[in-house]
Amino acid sequence: MHEHELWVTALFNKYLGGVANAILGLFGVHAHDPAHPWTNFMAMQIVVALVVVVVFAMLRTRLSMDRPGKMQHIFEILHQFLEGQADEAVGHHGRHYVTFFGTLFFFILFSNLLGVIPTFESPTMFPSVPAGCALAAFLYYNYVGMKANGIGKYLAHFAGPMPLLAPLMIPIEIISHAARPLSLTIRLYANMYAGEQVTLAFLGLTYLFIPAIFMGLHVFVAFLQAYVFTLLTMIYVGSAVAHDDH
Repeated sequence: MHEHELWVTALFNKYLGGVANAILGLFGVHAHDPAHPWTNFMAMQIVVALVVVVVFAMLRTRLSMDRPGKMQHIFEILHQFLEGQADEAVGHHGRHYVTFFGTLFFFILFSNLLGVIPTFESPTMFPSVPAGCALAAFLYYNYVGMKANGIGKYLAHFAGPMPLLAPLMIPIEIISHAARPLSLTIRLYANMYAGEQVTLAFLGLTYLFIPAIFMGLHVFVAFLQAYVFTLLTMIYVGSAVAHDDH
């Protein structure tokens, strides 16, 4: 069962296994193997969170109006890009939600890129992680939709513009919204899992230049999937908050 346990996961199980079991116990949940409560994707998520904290802590210490460094330029470009996409997908008030969009984008991006590093795995190649991100996006766009329009007006759009069609439109809208987190989960998980398996297969068969090509492809897919996931979330937020304009 633990043949493929990563060295980071092994350290977590060795030194923090009791902590994990205690936390699970608070919710009445028991690990399948109390000696190994940490799984690879759980350990990798914590690694990603630590990397994000360290990177942005380093960025903050290097911020400069007069002499911005390369790191600052890169993140300013990414931030401006996200703002531009938010304005297009959500509208003139899209920048109000950039904090959430940026958090989602960078977490997924760093999670995707982690698999490029030897002895690590992308946590997004495990369905639980994309599902968690999808659930966060689902809850967020419904929350901001209710906040922008009021609960009554937000729920009223499920009935459609014509009262006579409400019995038909309400089930369709509910199914449509319920399918969104499933779609987000499958898209991110399937692409990252497939990319990881292709990269590992070619790393085992060839060396030097050929694997480098597939590593570059993996990096491209990592950026693309983070962007697609975030863009779809922006579109969902835009549709949720736009009803107060009609």
